Amino acid sequence: MKPEKEIKKLSEEIKASKKILIALGDEMRQHLILVMMQSGDCNGMRVNDIAENTRLSRPAVSHHLQILKDAGIVKMRREGTKNYYYFDADMEAFDRLIGMLTHAKEIMLSLPDRSGDD
Repeated sequence: MKPEKEIKKLSEEIKASKKILIALGDEMRQHLILVMMQSGDCNGMRVNDIAENTRLSRPAVSHHLQILKDAGIVKMRREGTKNYYYFDADMEAFDRLIGMLTHAKEIMLSLPDRSGDD
């Protein structure tokens, strides 16, 4: 394929990965994912439990969890009036992200060396 077509395709792949890139791009959301993974509780964690393990307020945790949930990185299950959040990424979204990054790498590797190093 021609470089212009490859870059146009990459642009579309980046747009398709926008939600997951935004969700993973925030340091606090990265921390929340790690907190949930490190809890060892496969049943999930409540917002209060997550807030206790971070320096965030309950509303801030809820906000970040909603972004992670919308991106397909975190899921929620309800037991009565209680909500439990757990890390269970949408593999299709992750595969799309990995594909986009692989494609970007392939484009970079096909370009001539511009560093000036011999």
